Amino acid sequence: MTCSVEVRQTGGVSIVDLSGRFTIGSSPGVIRDAVSRLVEAGQRNIVLNLANVAYMDSAAGIGELIASYHMVTAQHGHIKLLNPAKRVHEVLVLTKLDSVFEIFADEGAALRSFETPRAV
Repeated sequence: MTCSVEVRQTGGVSIVDLSGRFTIGSSPGVIRDAVSRLVEAGQRNIVLNLANVAYMDSAAGIGELIASYHMVTAQHGHIKLLNPAKRVHEVLVLTKLDSVFEIFADEGAALRSFETPRAV
């Protein structure tokens, strides 16, 4: 299964719809590259929609989430996660990334959260 990335805009928020299996063998740099393009274009509010992500390995998945987080926050932006599948959510909890990222089950709630950013 290949991975894909689609970007859409809703208001001032970029939503990155990810799908497939994110592994070092099939998708190195895909998430980081998509987020980098958005940051270079001046986007600072980003939601990564993980609803159709079947698997993320430690490098092409989790490592890229962390790199994307650092990239966006260094530009005073916010990056949030949406709809992680059960297995992906379990990895986020196991790695304690659920305490780093705001994670939403509802797209509307994720979008509204940019109106009142979380205190760091």
